[in-house]
Amino acid sequence: MRRIRFAGAAVAVSLALLLAACGGGGNDALEGGGSQSGGSTVTVGSTNFTEQLILAQMYAAVLEKAGVKVDTRLNLGAREVVFPALVNGDIDLLPEYNGSVLSFLDKNATQTTSEEVNSALAPLLDAKGLVALDQSPAEDKDGWAVTKATADKYGLAKLSDLKGKAGQLVVGGPPELKTRPAGIPGLKKVYGIEDFKEFKALDAGGPLTTSALNKGDIDVGRVFTTQGSIARYGWVLLEDKPLEPAQNIVPIGRKDAMTDQVKQVLNGLAAKITTEELTKLNKQVDIDKDDPEKVATDWLKSQGLV
Repeated sequence: MRRIRFAGAAVAVSLALLLAACGGGGNDALEGGGSQSGGSTVTVGSTNFTEQLILAQMYAAVLEKAGVKVDTRLNLGAREVVFPALVNGDIDLLPEYNGSVLSFLDKNATQTTSEEVNSALAPLLDAKGLVALDQSPAEDKDGWAVTKATADKYGLAKLSDLKGKAGQLVVGGPPELKTRPAGIPGLKKVYGIEDFKEFKALDAGGPLTTSALNKGDIDVGRVFTTQGSIARYGWVLLEDKPLEPAQNIVPIGRKDAMTDQVKQVLNGLAAKITTEELTKLNKQVDIDKDDPEKVATDWLKSQGLV
């Protein structure tokens, strides 16, 4: 039976500091990853939001079904923490988004389509001892949401409508929103949107952002486009020309841990994960308050995968 470990926000901050200072040295939350232990266990990690927990549980379950020994270390923090942990061998496998990883590894990347993104990403991963497996048709992009009341009050229907109005609005989202190309810098670069009245550091489309948006503590919230909360609360998703490239779900793993068996199992899963299915699964956790592991397992059973 696999071990399931979670790391809270405080641990994530500590990890970030450790990785920045020591290049990803040992620590309690990530100590003894599959590759470093010399064993055959595949350690699946995840970042810190619902969809990642669901996907990581899917990966772990199908691998276990195939007889692979699995360990999970979930909710470890943002990509700035978890991706270096993958590179350093503290974890072996991570659900990712191809366009986001490309932007993370190459700040000047301009590729947009899935094919262009994957082609540019492959050598960057190879240089770090990593490989991307088959992508899913599912895409989850960063989105910007407002309540219907805010949309009506300020005449907001698309992102470009924020120009000339952002100075009156409070925006909220994860801390990295202030620096990522698809975050606030992207709004300035692509749309010429000036600074918001205030930025509140919350979470990545999670309960903090949801509560703040519904209560009016923020006017604009950074969300994920597959979140069930958007339809549940009647939020208006501000859409326009994209700030980011294709964002297909893709497993990224350490080459030394991605055996033919692991690749075959995960590639078989990938084709079944669509945007529609992923949105439904996110809703079950975020809105219906079901357990991510149960949601993942039930769905896999419905697909005949476990």
